[in-house]
Amino acid sequence: MSLAPRAVLVHRTTEYEELLARHGTHGQAAFFLSSRGRSIDEVARRHQHTRQALADVAAAVPLQWRQSRVERADLDRFLFAPEDVVVVVGQDGLVANAAKYLSGQPVVGIDTDPGRNPGVLVRHRPSDAAALLRAAASPGGAADELTMVEAVADDTQRLLALNEIYLGPPGHQTARYRLGPDAPDDAPAEPQASSGVLVGTGTGATGWLRSLWQERHSNVRLPAPTDPRLLWFVREAWPSPATGTSLVAGELRHGQGLRLVVESDRLVAFGDGMEADALDLTWGQTVRLGISATSLRLTA
Repeated sequence: MSLAPRAVLVHRTTEYEELLARHGTHGQAAFFLSSRGRSIDEVARRHQHTRQALADVAAAVPLQWRQSRVERADLDRFLFAPEDVVVVVGQDGLVANAAKYLSGQPVVGIDTDPGRNPGVLVRHRPSDAAALLRAAASPGGAADELTMVEAVADDTQRLLALNEIYLGPPGHQTARYRLGPDAPDDAPAEPQASSGVLVGTGTGATGWLRSLWQERHSNVRLPAPTDPRLLWFVREAWPSPATGTSLVAGELRHGQGLRLVVESDRLVAFGDGMEADALDLTWGQTVRLGISATSLRLTA
């Protein structure tokens, strides 16, 4: 007998809750903000909208289904199951935060603050949740398959991201490495010194990737979220007698990748801003970056 679907509601701590955690009470938080010319009313109002949206979505889960909740900070410790339907209640970025921990489960994005969020990934309203949950659990339900990027280290560490993967120093030091195509003929790699490498998807083309693309005046077309293409850029490559700047941007398709050999004491790779859940890489290690076989199934 197969298990009933489980609705996993992904949410994050609100700004209001963070203020209460820091100041203890509503009154103390209100005083802190008012002394700086700010009002707590707007923050409290957004908190109420978010909590009401979460309650409405929870009430829309079919009675025969199981239900669970996970906060953003606990995503790396939560065990998602194959039969889960993941409901992200919040901002677009929260979908990206959850995506790296999934393996094909359908995702429904619920916008808690229409007009404030772009709504690229959280496309729906809480009132639509019941119909969306049924559609997501049905075979052949309409969904967009969004391309993801992955980094795989030579010690089997693996990282997935929906928007982008950044690989570079953990602080403000210079990253040193050798960069080249991940090709079977051992194509030559270029020694580089820079502030890091960014590899992004079509979903990430509305954020960090786009800013680098614009800065470089790139003539390569930005990918769409479902395009099987990635773009990559080296940030602030430094030319010297020992380091070059000829490989600073490019495009990756299926079967293509970047290979980076670490020549710093420590580099990190993290995805979609989740710095606490990063790959730690040391001198001599190799990491390969390219299109992931896993995509995000986002309910249309």
